[in-house]
Amino acid sequence: MTKVIITGAKGRMGQTLIACAMQMPGLQVVGAIDLGDHLGPLLDQADAVIDFSFHNVTPAVAQLCAEHKKALVIGTTGHSDVEKSQIKNFKSQIPMVWASNYSTGVNTLFWLTRKAAEILGPGFDLEVVEMHHRLKKDAPSGTATTLLEILGDVRKVQLADALRHGRKGITGERTNSEIGIHALRGGDVVGDHTVIFAANGERVELTHKASSRETFANGALRAAQWVVRQPAGLYDMQDVLGLK
Repeated sequence: MTKVIITGAKGRMGQTLIACAMQMPGLQVVGAIDLGDHLGPLLDQADAVIDFSFHNVTPAVAQLCAEHKKALVIGTTGHSDVEKSQIKNFKSQIPMVWASNYSTGVNTLFWLTRKAAEILGPGFDLEVVEMHHRLKKDAPSGTATTLLEILGDVRKVQLADALRHGRKGITGERTNSEIGIHALRGGDVVGDHTVIFAANGERVELTHKASSRETFANGALRAAQWVVRQPAGLYDMQDVLGLK
């Protein structure tokens, strides 16, 4: 039995995690933490923490997990570079799964995006379009950011230089190195992501659309069951699914 604590328990993902955990054999939620609650006193009861709180909370969660030698699954997005560095400091002390998206389908999209970028080559222009519900606080989404990182890695470009966040005014012709990113917000959209490879005469589009948060929750719970059996280190959902 894997015993977990969920942080950000009152949020949309937190509530979905709790509901899905009740249906998952071999897993038990022993704590549900949100703003104003204290994680420390509950950690001795758990094997792992699943963090879907807020970006500036995760470093403190990671530190507490390291102090108590508990595994950590991070689903929160929007971390600053400083926060990312703080979190990564604990990878030598505890096993952590850190993924921008825990959906099996989205992780397949990550894999396909890399392969398509490698096969199609530099003759195709790259654009990423994502849409989420009107209440989402960060943009672009963590999933879109991962897609951009994959494209940047294959093309060997620095995203700080290559990214174009939408376009306005007289921007001039599209350069060969730029990668477009467009973040749409509205309604109750759970999460749509499309990677566009466009060339003269043809276009390839890879799309994933999520209609339920359960796909993310079940993936994060699966990651928790996996990570408690791993040595200290930093992993992602590709590791959990055996896609590497």
